[in-house]
Amino acid sequence: MAHDVTDSSFATEVLQSEIPVLVDFWAPWCGPCRAMAPIVDELAAEYEGRVKIVKVNVDENANVPGQFNVMSIPTFIIFKGGSPVAQFVGGRPKADFVKELDAVIA
Repeated sequence: MAHDVTDSSFATEVLQSEIPVLVDFWAPWCGPCRAMAPIVDELAAEYEGRVKIVKVNVDENANVPGQFNVMSIPTFIIFKGGSPVAQFVGGRPKADFVKELDAVIA
């Protein structure tokens, strides 16, 4: 299951991660975000140990979304080696995530 990351834990959890990280920027009131939650949790289970999957609640954490120009939610950013390598906005089929994540860990 994806776990929550805050402004204060973002650098340690994401930027300094030894493995790629998929960050889900979301909010509890966002319908598309809630619709994507089961897919995000499935990916967290399937990629465990190969990709870290975390969530940032944009209502509770304003600094990190601002740093990465998150204007709409859900926004997903894949980080590798502390840098963003892929970004997409809005709901997507699981296959899109698999394609992106497989390319990053290949």
